Amino acid sequence: MMNLGDPSRDAMAFGDDERLPWLEADEEEDAGAIDSTRLIGFVLAGFLLIVVIVGGLWWYFHASDDTTLVADGSTIEAPKGPYKTKPKDPGGMTFQGTGDTSFAVGEGQTREGRVAERPMDPAPQPVSGEGEKRTAIAADSSESVSGVGVQVGAYVTKETAQQGWVELVRRYPALHGVRHRIVEGQADIGHVFRLQAVAATHAEANTLCNTLKTQGAACQVKF
Repeated sequence: MMNLGDPSRDAMAFGDDERLPWLEADEEEDAGAIDSTRLIGFVLAGFLLIVVIVGGLWWYFHASDDTTLVADGSTIEAPKGPYKTKPKDPGGMTFQGTGDTSFAVGEGQTREGRVAERPMDPAPQPVSGEGEKRTAIAADSSESVSGVGVQVGAYVTKETAQQGWVELVRRYPALHGVRHRIVEGQADIGHVFRLQAVAATHAEANTLCNTLKTQGAACQVKF
């Protein structure tokens, strides 16, 4: 019968290289537990490092000592004094034809014609009564010119209308060699003398008016 208490027999029954299976399982589980703990520690450390980096970047870009502006719905106070003031020296360029009578007439206004002041040779003095006779003849002849009228101005007197025609002929080449007439009539503003260039036909009148418009003049064909 085997003596279980004999150490030599126990050594014979189990070799030195042999181990109990339940003891080996415990050792492997202990080694695995140590590795998992280290892995979790590394993960937590990495997560904390990321949180610190992100928090530092946010603070760097968003933190500021400036006072935050809050919209209160108030309006901007206007500066004291007039909003617009005319300069003492406006400067700029003045173009030829600024303020012409023809532009005002085209807008329904009436302006008294003015002839630019320029040196002129003194006209011979007519014999008493001769000048008035010539003026009357000129006025009558201008009214009796037949044809289709192209209105280029309106004046308060016949004399200013005649002077206005001289100025318009000098300014606009389309009127060179064109006949004219002065027609007396009534308008909303009162008694006026209409200055008209005269064309032979309606087609010629339209062509003349269109040419005057391209040259900067205001006109209207009177049918």
